[in-house]
This record gives sequence, C-alpha cells and structure tokens, in this order.
Amino acid sequence: MIDRAYLDVLRTLYARLSGTGVVWVVTGSLGFALQGVPVTPHDIDLQTDAGGAYAIARLFAEYAVRPVAFSSAATIRSHFGALAIAGISVEIMGDIQKRLPDGNWDDLVDLERHRRVVEVAGMQLPVLSLEYEREAYVQLGRTETAKMLEEWLRGQD
Repeated sequence: MIDRAYLDVLRTLYARLSGTGVVWVVTGSLGFALQGVPVTPHDIDLQTDAGGAYAIARLFAEYAVRPVAFSSAATIRSHFGALAIAGISVEIMGDIQKRLPDGNWDDLVDLERHRRVVEVAGMQLPVLSLEYEREAYVQLGRTETAKMLEEWLRGQD
C-alpha cells in the first residue's frame, strides 16, 4: 500500500508530464512499491534523459530545491536535480551512467526498452522493470537491494 501523500505527488507529476513528450520513469523504492514489492518509499526518484531532466526542472520550477546540473561520483554520473512537492523529495536523474568494473562508463539506459507501465489510482505510471533495477543495483554495488529484488522476483515465478 502506497501512502496517499506519495500518490498525490505522483498525480501532480503525472498530470504535468502527460503529453509533454518527456520520456520518464519512476525508479527506486517507489518504483518497486508501484510494482508490488513490499517496501516503504522515502522519496520519489524520476529517471529520464538529459533533455528530460532539464524539461522536468522547467515544468516544476516552483518546487525546485536543487537545480539540475551534471554531476559525477565514483560509481554514477547523471544530470541530477531535486524538487520538494508537498514535503516529499523528488529526485531527478537524466542520462544516468554507472561505472563498470574496468573503470569505463556503461551505455546510457534505454528507458523505452526497460520501461513498464503500471496502473495505480487511475494513472498509467511508467516504471523501470524490476529485472533491470536488480541488475543496476548489482552494478552499483548495492547488493542488499539487488538481493531483495532477486528474492522477490523469484517468489513471483
């Protein structure tokens, strides 16, 4: 069960992003919960391409707490930004790349390929497939989350 406050913020995001042409997905813990995984989300993570990240930032400028800008860390790089809508943190990530074991960066995520749509509260919400999410968490070295997703997926067979 997803908290009503999250559904309200999703409704705001969905209404404003529908029809814009921005390719986006809900990812992270809320994306898991939207697909039935029993987790409690603590924020909303939106993944898109670089242009989409800046478009989302413009569309929701009144909620901005951190402007979208390119940032790179040891294991991940992206065009990151953040919003706060009704007290809920919304993280924006555009053109995410993860560092490979050989030190190179992986290819940009093909959101269309890994996107699934779930119907929740009358909305057709785009999410990343749990199989892709599991692989991404393995690549980031977040093995606990990857293992949890793997066990949940195995239980769905």
